[in-house]
Amino acid sequence: MLVVGCDPKSDSSITLVGRRIPTMMDLILDGREIKEEDVVYEGYRGVKCIEVGGPEPGVGCAGRGIIVAIDFLRKVSRVLEEVELVLYDVPGDIVCGGFSAPLRKGLVSQAYIITSGEYMPLYAANNISKGLVRLNTPLSGVICNSREAAAGREKEIAERFAEELNSRLVAFIPKDPIVQQCERRAVTAIQGAPNSEIAQVYRALAREVMAGAEPRTPRPLSDERLRELSME
Repeated sequence: MLVVGCDPKSDSSITLVGRRIPTMMDLILDGREIKEEDVVYEGYRGVKCIEVGGPEPGVGCAGRGIIVAIDFLRKVSRVLEEVELVLYDVPGDIVCGGFSAPLRKGLVSQAYIITSGEYMPLYAANNISKGLVRLNTPLSGVICNSREAAAGREKEIAERFAEELNSRLVAFIPKDPIVQQCERRAVTAIQGAPNSEIAQVYRALAREVMAGAEPRTPRPLSDERLRELSME
C-alpha cells in the first residue's frame, strides 16, 4: 500500500513513519537530483509513504504542485505500479482545480469524502461532490469524522447528508482522546492502542473500503437545503 499525502501541511504520513518526511516539492525546488529513496519512505506495517508538499504561503499554486509531483514521481520510481492500493489524501477545503489531479489523470477507482456534522465541513463536502460530477467520477461513500457537534445528532445529520447526496455513510468515527494521544506520539491508533474501540472502528472502515462499495453519481445539495440540514 502507498499513501500519497497531497496536503500542503505534509502531515498525512507522520503517524505511519513516526516523523515528518521530506516533501517532493521541497526537493524539486532545491534543484537536487532525486532518487526513489529520497521521496518514498516505509512506515508502519510496510506502508509506503510520499508527501507532495507545496509552495511557501502566498507563493505559487499548491494544486499545481500535485500535478508536477505525480509526473516527477513516475520518472524516478515505479512505486505507483508496484503496490496493490494507493491512497491519495487530498484536502477538500481548497477549490483549486489542481487538487483533482489524481482524478484527472485516471489514477482513482474509488472516491470517499470525509466530513463532520457541522455546516462548514458539510459545505466543503458538498463542493467536493460538485467537483466529482464535473469530472464524471462516482462517489463510493461518505465518512463522518465526528467533532461531537449538533448536540449528539451528528451521525444522524451525516447519514441524512449522505442519503440526499445519493450515497451512503460508510463509517462514523467517534471523537476519542486516544487518537490525539497517539498523534502526539506519532503513531497510528491501531499501532498505539490496538485493542481500543477506536482501533476497531478503523479496522471496520478498512474492510469497507477494501470490499469496494458500489459507486454512485453524487447529487449535490442546494446551499439552502444544506443549511436546513445542518440546523434540523
